[in-house]
Amino acid sequence: MRRLRNVKIVATLGPASSDYKTIRALFEAGADVFRLNMSHGTHDEHRVRYDIIRQIEADTGRPVAVLADLQGPKLRVGTFAAVAAELEEGQMFRLDLDPTEGDSHRVCLPHPEIFAALEAGARLLVNDGKIRLKVLDCGPDYANCEVMVGGTISNRKGVNVPDVVLPLAALSDKDRVDLEFACELGADWLALSFVQRPEDVIEAKELAKGRAMVLSKIEKPSAERAFDEILEVSDGIMVARGDLGVELPVEAVPPIQKRLIRKCRAAAKPVIVATQMLESMIESPMPTRAEVSDVATAIYEGADAVMLSAESAAGRYPIDAVQTMNAVAQSVESDSTYRDIIEASRSAVRQTVTDGIVAAAREIAETTDVSAICCYTQSGKTVGLVCRERPRVPIIALSPITQTLRKLCLNWGVHAVRCDKVSRFKEAVVNAARAARDYGFADESHQIIVVAGVPFNVTGTTNILRVAPCDERLIYRTDPE
Repeated sequence: MRRLRNVKIVATLGPASSDYKTIRALFEAGADVFRLNMSHGTHDEHRVRYDIIRQIEADTGRPVAVLADLQGPKLRVGTFAAVAAELEEGQMFRLDLDPTEGDSHRVCLPHPEIFAALEAGARLLVNDGKIRLKVLDCGPDYANCEVMVGGTISNRKGVNVPDVVLPLAALSDKDRVDLEFACELGADWLALSFVQRPEDVIEAKELAKGRAMVLSKIEKPSAERAFDEILEVSDGIMVARGDLGVELPVEAVPPIQKRLIRKCRAAAKPVIVATQMLESMIESPMPTRAEVSDVATAIYEGADAVMLSAESAAGRYPIDAVQTMNAVAQSVESDSTYRDIIEASRSAVRQTVTDGIVAAAREIAETTDVSAICCYTQSGKTVGLVCRERPRVPIIALSPITQTLRKLCLNWGVHAVRCDKVSRFKEAVVNAARAARDYGFADESHQIIVVAGVPFNVTGTTNILRVAPCDERLIYRTDPE
């Protein structure tokens, strides 16, 4: 099945999408990557969904990526004697380590690491920011706060601490178990929650040991401030606008999203825009106009992928949500303004031979009658560099390594095709021409660009660009061995 768009769609699986029929329908509607949310469900449930994804992959002959999203540490208040309490603006409210049930004056916050990092003036946001507290004074086991925004506070509501870097690792004990499970299962990507510093990502990558790529979720102000360092050690990025919009003013999120997308593209690393993209489709078969505009904006900005969460995991219309996202993507990418924006935001990165080759491939494709850019790849790095160029023609990634092809399903514009190992350049050109014809990107009258490295099957050797005919008879007559 050929996708008629460049941006990729990530669909989260859950109770509404757990059987073969539904997951297959999601794939056929346009899902390129399936997300397993480790915050919900058991390992056995995730294993069943993973096995279905791999069965669909085998049945359709197309690589499919699996993204395992780790929960991260959850900061929550304790319990209340009356289940909930009412807080009024201007009153005093105390957080402490006393496990006694709380009331309208105090409650336990069983996280000594928060008290260790707090200082006067810091904000504490409870229940997704619906309740806002300001720290007046604090110690190693308490924080006396003024209620800035009141409301009902109840058992085990989440707490956000936006103003300080907490002495907490991004990986909880549960996350470590989930990470190992996901790697053994065969997940292609790991999404790391609660990232605050580059060391968080390095720790996750050390645990993954190359079995999966690590994608950092940017959902805390500290991560946004240290973004350049986090991006350098990450394999990809997710702009997780949910918590980011809680810990920062909501009006700050759109410009942050735009900046992060551009930086990811310049670094040739995939970026997902996530959270509330088609939120109303959890209950409605139609999205709001604002949601459609939000999805379109992320695509215009050059995101590699857009993501559905509860819409496909627990909503009433999971397939409709994917179909809607697919339709919006096709509409945006057929707009001439889209190309103008994408090309205006291209960064001129020319540091290596490979940079020069992929830039030349894009320029040749734009000035001549070329139907596709075909890349032979071992690790996928060269394909990522071609994606950075955002060429006007399809990108066909060819590799004998299934894991490489799966992870590339997240990259903008990539059509992943498995091929046998090759040892001669002419063999590579013939395989590329066949792939372009077989998947409907070209016929025998067309030309393609082939990017490869000699010697073959060695990572980091990209050194050849060839404009080749799709007619195999002409290849055998003209190409060197």
